[in-house]
Amino acid sequence: MSTSALPAGSAELLRGPFPPAASEGDELAEELMDGEAERPWTPQEKSLHEARLKAKAKRRLRRTSSRDSARESLSEGGEPGPADPSSPPPGKGHDRRSRMGKGRGLPKKGGAGGKGVWGAPGVVYAYQEPDARDPNYDEAAQGDTIYATVVPELEEEELKKNVPPMVLEYFEHGDPLEVVELLRGLNLGGHKAVVPSLAVALSLEGKASHRELTSRLLSDLVGKVLSPEDMAAAFDRMLRDLPDLILDTPEAPQMLGQFIARAVADHALPLDFLQRYKGRVDCEHARAALDRAAVLLRIKQDVNRLDNVWGVGGGQRPVKHLIKEMNLLLREYLLSGEVSEAEHCLRQLEVPHFHHELVYEAVVMVLESSGEMAVAMMMKLLKVLWETGLVTLDQMNRGFQRVYDELGDISLDVPLAHNILERLVDLCFEEGVITKQLRDACPARGRKRFVSEGDGGQIKQ
Repeated sequence: MSTSALPAGSAELLRGPFPPAASEGDELAEELMDGEAERPWTPQEKSLHEARLKAKAKRRLRRTSSRDSARESLSEGGEPGPADPSSPPPGKGHDRRSRMGKGRGLPKKGGAGGKGVWGAPGVVYAYQEPDARDPNYDEAAQGDTIYATVVPELEEEELKKNVPPMVLEYFEHGDPLEVVELLRGLNLGGHKAVVPSLAVALSLEGKASHRELTSRLLSDLVGKVLSPEDMAAAFDRMLRDLPDLILDTPEAPQMLGQFIARAVADHALPLDFLQRYKGRVDCEHARAALDRAAVLLRIKQDVNRLDNVWGVGGGQRPVKHLIKEMNLLLREYLLSGEVSEAEHCLRQLEVPHFHHELVYEAVVMVLESSGEMAVAMMMKLLKVLWETGLVTLDQMNRGFQRVYDELGDISLDVPLAHNILERLVDLCFEEGVITKQLRDACPARGRKRFVSEGDGGQIKQ
């Protein structure tokens, strides 16, 4: 039965329910759009129309991208082989090519990306050091762990607070190795030159024995805590600070020169230290210190003799020398009457264990003198030495006891020695210089009275 035999209405019914072909559909859509363009569109129709246009453009872009990738694969692989039945059909969701319409459609990251993938095939990773911040970091699995104590570097102000107590304590015990160990526990950093300058500044205000100990300390520090260049930098700093040091110690240039000479002799300073300043010093005080050091090094051809540049310490002096010094001290006191000067001279001798000799010499000098002036002056001196603590109770007792033991020999030269000694002992006891036990131990000369000649020369008791 042909379509021509059907009625017109039947032909329209056959054409109406069935969809037209793709080309006919497109043409029909264009005709509808042309027909609908004559009337105004609502906003919903307009947005739907724009969405259809964008979807159509995307379909065209996908078709173009697929054709380009197919051409490249054919150009690289030559003749196309038979299709693999196991491979998914093109355009399906199983391929790993980009669906964003960009690139050549190749797998991301060269096939090395994706969940559960450890990288591209054939890639060998090098060893990586464990990171301590990694949550899976296992400290026990890393082998032996070495813990180091980090000491922060001290600032110069902190160093000026820590070093002086060490040096002052060193002046008491005299052990340089203890100071070396204490300094090793500090992180001196770039302030090593501050240590010698502080030690020398403290010794300038002290005694000769302190300066001797400081010279020994500087010699021991070199090679253990400081280098010769650090020591040179310290003395260079002290030469610049001489105008300030003179305010407290007027003899600072001469003393610093002796320190420099002693340090050169002990190899704590480089031998060419003085040559570095030749013709380059403008400060007169620094020039005086360097001249003093040059003279000492020139005179002492044998540098070992510079060990006594600060004099011999009190404990190392001969006994005869100490007795002579104390005798001279007492004679000068009897002439001048200055107790403070006598006290200062006794301290300078630095022999507290030998102060009993001063007490002995003072009492003997009173016994050998004539007049009450010597008794009163010696009484005043002994009282001041006792009150200041310079002469201890033990030294005072030993000095008087020595006089008691030798009083018989002294009486041969001084017949009135017993009477003078008794008077001096009583005065000392009244002033609180000696104890009652020491006063009672004073030997008293027994008075023996002879009877008349008729008694046959017998002695009455």
